[in-house]
Amino acid sequence: MAHYKGAASEAGRAMQLLKKREQAQMEIEFRKKKIEEDLKISNIENKFAAHYDAVEQQLKTSTIGLVTLDEMKAKQENIVKERERKLAQKQAEREREQQRQLEAKQAEKNRQIQQIQSLSFSLNGDNEEDENEDEEEEICIPTKKIRKNPDVDTSFLPDREREEQETRLREELRQEWAAKQSSLKEEDIDITFSYWDGSGHRKTVRMKKGNSIYQFLQRCLEVLRREFSELKTVTADQLMYVKEDLILPHHYTFYDFIVTKARGKSGPLFMFDAHDDIRMVNDATVEKEDSHAGKVLLRSWYERNKHIFPASRWEPFDPTKSYDKYTIKDKKK
Repeated sequence: MAHYKGAASEAGRAMQLLKKREQAQMEIEFRKKKIEEDLKISNIENKFAAHYDAVEQQLKTSTIGLVTLDEMKAKQENIVKERERKLAQKQAEREREQQRQLEAKQAEKNRQIQQIQSLSFSLNGDNEEDENEDEEEEICIPTKKIRKNPDVDTSFLPDREREEQETRLREELRQEWAAKQSSLKEEDIDITFSYWDGSGHRKTVRMKKGNSIYQFLQRCLEVLRREFSELKTVTADQLMYVKEDLILPHHYTFYDFIVTKARGKSGPLFMFDAHDDIRMVNDATVEKEDSHAGKVLLRSWYERNKHIFPASRWEPFDPTKSYDKYTIKDKKK
């Protein structure tokens, strides 16, 4: 530092001023670091919960209709990758902002030092200015130029062209999947059923895979009214459809059972041709891919006979329940 050549009292005041400024700067830095540490702890506590909630919300909003387990896993994996990429992008932006702030702070500090050094209390001003210029040259530390490392993975950084390409690909896959599902729903399917009034009366109707159980019961009524006069005043709301010992709700479609390969107590729910009842086979514990003719019956008949076999075995369909294991307790009755 340059040697003072003026009055001693003025030199003392200059040193006190410099010390006060340095002390104030240190106090500001201490408070700023404390605030940054508090914010960092808060972000760590909330990061995982916020990340999980955002993924779950996006998965719910982007999933439409029934999808298979593999499709759901693939969609969830894509959403998680997209979320992680965005988080990495935000982190990179924050680091750049911090770097800019550090550079601005260093420039301000250098400016203040230069202002203090420019104060001259000496009668020999020219010599003092020469010494200050020498000191400024010593203070100015050349900054190292930052260059890119070609070995670093930068795939997580924002890339407009890559993002647009990924968006187009996702949209094409979505449209392709939607078209495939629409085509599947329009396929015809022959459904064998048995009108049940204590004994079976087997019939067959042709439906679309996208038709609901309610639409199927309406079609059954059109066929059955020709033979059963008691059904002339009955509506589809008064009928039930029982398949593999499960009462199927009216709002489900055949497509729902086909794509999920749902199973009932005594066979698959996604096959609608008829085979012999598995309960008549000697080993009823062995699962088969045979499907049995579903029963169409009046709800009033079920209410009167639900304590008697086979109605005593029927129960409402629950998509969350597994029917892989079952027993035939009423076989000997």
